[in-house]
Amino acid sequence: MPVGAAQAAFSAAAARDGIYLETAKVPWINQRGHFGLPQTALDVAGAALSAIFLALKGESGVQSGKPVTPLPGDFYHAPSGTFIETDESQHFTSFRLQSLELYPLGVPLGFEKDEYANLCRQLAPRADRYRAAKAATGFGPGGRRRQRAYYDALRDLVTPAMCPPPLIRIPILDDDGETTYSRHREMLMSKLSR
Repeated sequence: MPVGAAQAAFSAAAARDGIYLETAKVPWINQRGHFGLPQTALDVAGAALSAIFLALKGESGVQSGKPVTPLPGDFYHAPSGTFIETDESQHFTSFRLQSLELYPLGVPLGFEKDEYANLCRQLAPRADRYRAAKAATGFGPGGRRRQRAYYDALRDLVTPAMCPPPLIRIPILDDDGETTYSRHREMLMSKLSR
C-alpha cells in the first residue's frame, strides 16, 4: 500500500461524518525533539524525554544540532484542538515499548498505554525487522526504528503540555484506514465533541 494511503482513507471516512482533519504541523514538535522545546513543554516533559532519548541511544550532539523544522504529524482537528496519530504496524517495535515504559505516572494520554504496550509485545518481532538497517540522524546506523519511537513519545508527552487535550492514537494494523475509522468512530466523535 502506498505511503499515506491508510491515513488518507481514514481522513476521508471522518470527513463523511463531518469531522474535518488537517495535517498536524506545529513549531514545538520539531526535528530537534526535546532539545528544541519551548520552556513550558520542557518543564513538563523534558526529563522524561531526555530519559527516553538516552535509553534509545540517541546522540545528543547530533540531535541538538538539527534544524528546528516542524515535523508533520497525521491530523489536527481544529474545532476541538485535538491532535490524532494513526499508527501502522511499524510503530509497534520493542523500542516503542521501551519508550512507553518510561512515561511518567499520571501523564494525560488520549490512548490506552497498556493496550499500546501489548500491541508492541505482539508485533515487535515483525516490526523490529522493518527498515532495521536504515540510519537516522541523531540515532545513527540502524536508528530509524529508535527515532520513530522517540518522536512518537515526543508527540505524546509534549502535546498535552502545549495544547490540551492529549493526543489521540489509533492503531491501523490492517492498512485499512476506512475500517479503522469505523471501529473508532464513536470514541472519536465523543472526544472531538468535548
